[in-house]
Amino acid sequence: MRNMRHLLVLFFAVTAAAADRPNVLWFIVDDMSANFGCYGEKTVATPNVDRLAREGTRFSRAYVTAPVCSPCRSALVTGMYQTTIGAHHHRSGRGELKIRLPAEVVPTPKLFQNAGYYTCIGSGLPDLDFRGLPFGQPKGKKAKTSAAGRLGKTDYNFEWDPAIYDSHDWAGRKADQPFFMQVQLHGGKLREGTDAARAQFRERVKRELGAGTEPAKVSLPPYYPRDPVLLQDWADYLDAVRLTDLHVGRVLARLEKEGLLGSTLVIFMTDHGISHARGKQFLYEEGAHVPLVIRGPGVAAGQVRSDVVEHIDLAAVSLAAAGLGVPNWMQGKDVLAPTYVKREEAFSARDRCDETTEKIRSLRTDKFIYVRNYHPERPHLQPCAYKDGKQIVQRLRELHASGSLSELSEKLLFSPTRPREELYELASDPWQTRNLAGDPAHAAVLEEHRRRLDAKLAATKDPAPESEAMYDSDMKVYVAKGNPEVERNIAQMKKWAAEGK
Repeated sequence: MRNMRHLLVLFFAVTAAAADRPNVLWFIVDDMSANFGCYGEKTVATPNVDRLAREGTRFSRAYVTAPVCSPCRSALVTGMYQTTIGAHHHRSGRGELKIRLPAEVVPTPKLFQNAGYYTCIGSGLPDLDFRGLPFGQPKGKKAKTSAAGRLGKTDYNFEWDPAIYDSHDWAGRKADQPFFMQVQLHGGKLREGTDAARAQFRERVKRELGAGTEPAKVSLPPYYPRDPVLLQDWADYLDAVRLTDLHVGRVLARLEKEGLLGSTLVIFMTDHGISHARGKQFLYEEGAHVPLVIRGPGVAAGQVRSDVVEHIDLAAVSLAAAGLGVPNWMQGKDVLAPTYVKREEAFSARDRCDETTEKIRSLRTDKFIYVRNYHPERPHLQPCAYKDGKQIVQRLRELHASGSLSELSEKLLFSPTRPREELYELASDPWQTRNLAGDPAHAAVLEEHRRRLDAKLAATKDPAPESEAMYDSDMKVYVAKGNPEVERNIAQMKKWAAEGK
């Protein structure tokens, strides 16, 4: 009887402690840069993300450690560099050969689950999906309406147990049980697809937002031509930003209605920048710089942080906020801790994306971005079925073929080779168009960044090149889909590798 009373006391003590802990909610958005009002976007209004910034802390220099979905998400959910855990190649470990996490590394949802949290991943709304559309509304294929079908995007490059998520929504938790929720949104992908899908998207924008963004009002990076196709695409992208902001507002309204907003740590972030020719998949600001806003108990309101932070820090911030502590194996840092020592650099890496082999590394410091290309003999826009299937890339290739692009566009997008090293000064060159690596006046800066990147690669155990066996294992999954373009690209990758390119 005494033992039973002791167990009951312990049970209620643990339950009470769990009930006192804050909920944690992540907004993770696909394919979107920091095009929000609080980050200086003037063309469209984003009142809900702006509200988070006003009521919380905004980070002006947050970066992903990988500018493409699956490596980024593998790093995010573990608080580890994707290069350290072997999850750095996009959509890897999907074939016969698998990738397993180091023994000590545990995905963040599992750590929350072990501590009594209800873990969920979905849209954050009971009646709308990751696109902000009613569940069951198809998009080119039969949409799933079951509870399992409502689980949000994971896209991890390692073997993991789906049981780390209890549900798609926090509604199923026990009374007073805190939750860890990942709200996964389609973001910039909302604008993509066939001409018919794009037309439907624009109709939806008119229906839900009143009117679409006028292409003529769009501002483009200087290396993209003001071509009607690109202007319309960017206008559609900004409307995807607006719809994303609308979804964020609906989730916040739900939290308020349920009396949960005050006890919930809310983090808003995207998984990399806009999907474009120099954005997604690449390490320039357009691809690696993301919005990051944190609001919740104990978080300073209206503060703007300009120190560099990495997206793997979200795991550490969240665990610390829940009172769970940060595991000593985790590379992410609790950037909100009073004892936190600000990072002096942010590290990012690009590796194989689908069938296209690549290796690029970058280091950002207070004033500069240093980029190292390991395959400088190859063009920037290597053959890639995913990228080449995009209307904007097809249009750029058409303009290149007709000789209609500017000298800057030709140099940055279509040069047959790339420099081995790139160095850009952020303040004077926000779009990274002037490479200072060959400038004698910046020789000392170049050498410093070269040395610091080498040290980072050693500290994070940067991996050896992907084995041919692993590449072939993953490519079997792609080839099985029956895309001749992918097969041609695989042959091209192997040819270049054999030539030492």
